[in-house]
Amino acid sequence: MQDEAGTPLTPVHPSPSTPAPDHPSAGRRRLYAVLLGLAAVVLVLDQATKVWALRSLTPGEKVDLLGSGIRLNLIRNPGAAFSIGDGATWVLTAVSVAILVWVVVGARRVGNTPWAVALGLLLGGALGNLVDRFFREPGPGRGHVVDFIDYFGWFVGNVADIAIVVGAGIIMVLAYRGTSIAGPVHRAEHADG
Repeated sequence: MQDEAGTPLTPVHPSPSTPAPDHPSAGRRRLYAVLLGLAAVVLVLDQATKVWALRSLTPGEKVDLLGSGIRLNLIRNPGAAFSIGDGATWVLTAVSVAILVWVVVGARRVGNTPWAVALGLLLGGALGNLVDRFFREPGPGRGHVVDFIDYFGWFVGNVADIAIVVGAGIIMVLAYRGTSIAGPVHRAEHADG
């Protein structure tokens, strides 16, 4: 009940423990640090391994890494996975930028560590391949991605691709488990009778 007539039932001013919407809480800042830190690690690792591959491997000369299943095989890929879209590199660049925007928008809502990790992996992987699209031959927006990890002769990828696949896998598991990007979903349990 109200003590006085006209006194609001809820506080007019937010309590000091309630963060302002434009100032993320310490927990949210930690999640941003995980997301951005992981993205940076993936980006640096991806670009460093591509530089190594370009200096150390010869196109067309496969090097067994784990038997003949996993090999090092340097290629420059104008398309997507499985060489899909070879003639539409600029379209793939536009799609990659759209995915990057989606990840950045989603990152603003991240409320738990698994989503921060997944989005960090996606962000780092997308940036790794976009660097190639913008700064490698034959030119900006049409650059060929450096791939060098050959999986059983089915496709050739790179560290960015690994990060993207792992990030997407985590998101599928989170979606299956009902874990929202903003935090875990608490499902009401119904008792029989």
